[in-house]
Amino acid sequence: QVRLVESGGGLVQAGGSLRLSCAASGSIFSLNVMDWYRQAPGNQRELVAQITSGGSTYYADSVKGRFTISRVNAKNTAYLQMNSLKPEDTAVYYCHALHRTGHNYWGQGTQVTVSL
Repeated sequence: QVRLVESGGGLVQAGGSLRLSCAASGSIFSLNVMDWYRQAPGNQRELVAQITSGGSTYYADSVKGRFTISRVNAKNTAYLQMNSLKPEDTAVYYCHALHRTGHNYWGQGTQVTVSL
């Protein structure tokens, strides 16, 4: 069983930065993939960024060059550094992990609001 807890959301002006953290209750070595999704009101949940256990990354086109995903296995934590934030980045951000057994885990979400 793995529990994911996000933190770091908040209110920021356009052009600002935030860093989201996703702390796993157990070792993240067994988590093949960790990623960040977001969901804005009225929209479907969308994949923002992904990192594999080997360090390969993927970014949605809308965040490429502005967001950086990373993971520190020794701290059982994944991060999402978000720079040059835009109002359209406003959403609830969710941490997700795919365990090597195929089980999916989700965090409770953290609100990110970007004002003009």
